[in-house]
Amino acid sequence: MKVEATEYAGWKALRISTPQLEAIVTLEVGPRVIRLAVPGRQNLFAEFADHKGVKQGTEWLSFGGHRLWHAPEVMPRTYEPDFTPVPHRMNGDVLELRPLVEPGTGLRKEIDITVVKDQVHLTHRLVNETVWDVEVAAWCLSVMAPGGTLYVPQEPYFPHPDVLTPARPLVLWPFTNMADPRFTWGEKLVQMRERGGVTKQKFGLGNTRGWAAYHVEGDLFLKTFAHSAGAAYPDMGCNCEFFTMPGFLEVETLSPLVKLAPGASLTHHENWRVVPEFAVPSDETKAKKALEAELAGLPIPPGGHR
Repeated sequence: MKVEATEYAGWKALRISTPQLEAIVTLEVGPRVIRLAVPGRQNLFAEFADHKGVKQGTEWLSFGGHRLWHAPEVMPRTYEPDFTPVPHRMNGDVLELRPLVEPGTGLRKEIDITVVKDQVHLTHRLVNETVWDVEVAAWCLSVMAPGGTLYVPQEPYFPHPDVLTPARPLVLWPFTNMADPRFTWGEKLVQMRERGGVTKQKFGLGNTRGWAAYHVEGDLFLKTFAHSAGAAYPDMGCNCEFFTMPGFLEVETLSPLVKLAPGASLTHHENWRVVPEFAVPSDETKAKKALEAELAGLPIPPGGHR
């Protein structure tokens, strides 16, 4: 893994790279991974032209890329602007991003990043720097480039009456339209497309399989994450959520809700892999098999807090 100073879209930044993969981290807003790509190929993350290089303001901006938030979603607490420098340091082969405390919430958002071959390993951390308990979950959002398709696994099939208990929650928002043609509610996979449509759509899952995938312009983005059985997750039990509107699609994961005492922290892990020039079969069964084959060697992270 090579780390070098650079400039990107008008910001000071760091480029983290291997021969197979590059990630760019902004140092003047964030913490945020603004670019993820096979060297010389498209950015798998969305970027917004009118946000590029913006370094100050009073209203929250998305910027695109991958960011760390905290759930439950509450206005204005969730939308704390992040126009602050991002102090960083190398700890062996781990890049540690250590921004200042959010003034409006008293929480500190930290991200540790390691890139190995075609994989990225991230530890997200929320630290309670207030003097009171805070109930919170880590919420990690990857804002994906437009024109792609999301793939989320269904739970394993068992015939009735072999299993009588429910498999997992499927959570909808008041603006979700299950008849929207961007959705495919399949037997093996749930699919959501970012192309066409003018409305916002969102759904969430309690996903025990621990993965989701996004395919855009021939490149495949894989994300793995934890599901802790019996844990209390936000939003009626979601450890992953997916949101789209014209121009991007978000692949989001969440940690369990934790009541953090002053000075305590929680951690939430994600692993990513990028596979270039990958074709997803149109047949659902073959597509799921092909996606799962690419997950080999990409571990499901542990959950955890301390």
